[in-house]
Order: sequence, then C-alpha cells, then structure tokens
Amino acid sequence: MNRRNPFRGAVTLDGPSGTGKSSVARGVAVALDAAYLDTGAMYRAATVAVLDAGADPEDAAAVERIVAGARIEVGTEAGTERVEVDGVDVAVRIRSAEVTRAVSAVSAVPAVRRRLVDQQRALVAGAEAVVVEGRDIGTVVLPDATLKIYLTAAPEVRAQRRAGQLGITDAAAIDDLAADLRRRDEYDSSRADSPLRPAADAVVVDSSDLTQQDVVDHIVALAQAPLMTGDRT
Repeated sequence: MNRRNPFRGAVTLDGPSGTGKSSVARGVAVALDAAYLDTGAMYRAATVAVLDAGADPEDAAAVERIVAGARIEVGTEAGTERVEVDGVDVAVRIRSAEVTRAVSAVSAVPAVRRRLVDQQRALVAGAEAVVVEGRDIGTVVLPDATLKIYLTAAPEVRAQRRAGQLGITDAAAIDDLAADLRRRDEYDSSRADSPLRPAADAVVVDSSDLTQQDVVDHIVALAQAPLMTGDRT
C-alpha cells in the first residue's frame, strides 16, 4: 500500500461472470489495506438455501420465502473467504456447477435483491476503505462510491479462464462454458430488477489481454490518484 496516498472510500467492481472479479477485488483490497465484500457469494449462498429446500429456482414466491428465512453470513477480509448458510460453511459449494446454473434465477427475484442489498450496505457501513464486487454495486448498492470499475472480457477468454480453474481441457466443454457465459450475460443484462450494466461514471476495464496483476495494478493506481485520495498537493 502507498502510505503517502492512502485510499479512503469505496471501490466498486462490477462485471459479468468469469472476468476474474473476485481475484482482482481481493488483490485491490489487499493493496489498499481495505475491507472486501463479495456480493456474488451472498447470492450464491441464497441459491444454496433454495436448492437445499428442494425449491424450483424459477419459483419466485418460494425463493423469496426461503431466502427470507435463511441466515446468510459472509466475511469482509480479503485473505479469508467465509460464506455460511444457517451456520454451515458453503464457501466451496457456492462455486459448484449446480449453484452456477441456478444463481441467476434466484438473484433476479426483487425481494431477494432488496434483502441482500440492505445486508451488503450494512456490512460496508463505517469502513474507511472497502472494495465491493458484484453486478450492481456501482449502479444500485453504492451509487455514490468513490471509484467505480466495470470489468469485462470476451466470453471466449472468460471460458478459457474458467476452464483453467476447473481443470477442463476438452475443447467442446470449453465451448459449452462460453455458451453458458453468454446465456448468463443475457439473463442478467435483461432482468427487470438491477440489470447488469456499467454505471454511467464507471471506468470500463477490458481484461481480455491483461494479466490479473495488470488489472489490479491499474485499479490501485486509479484509486490512489490524488483526485480519489483527496491529496491535491
């Protein structure tokens, strides 16, 4: 962290699935000595609750009822991932294919979004510095954030990265991943409540040809610029 220009405020990091938001956001939070919140993990945790209840993720009424009764807890330390549903650790399970297939439908339910947005705002309230990543942070959750980033990448690049994380090498399977990413982009961008889109004042960063560290360094530089830190000297 640059001690001469310490960052104070909120960095929002939005964008579609598979762009590396979580890894980048954690890296930025560490570099800025900031708190960190993965809001996507909260929606995935809510999805776990819905699936465990045996409900159809497309049944909005059932989803609303189940999530309202679930205790979803996440940590705010960049170096530790804590995600629990009713006291059970689900940090690994939320990344499963089953949850990934269902999370868009669950997160599209307005009552679920309202409940989790309130929880997200409560978690970051009072933090001197915080990095929050998700899909509607700069547009809905923290519209007055200090710095807004919209991270994107080509679906094919995102599919290759996701395949690497999952240990998938089959070309057809990677093509399927790319198709799934496109479908989710369309679903999330066209939903009525809090659609996926860049905030009007967001800095759009295309990571297709950048390394993770390149993206982290770029965002940290933006956050530590005099305009962001209040250091006009």
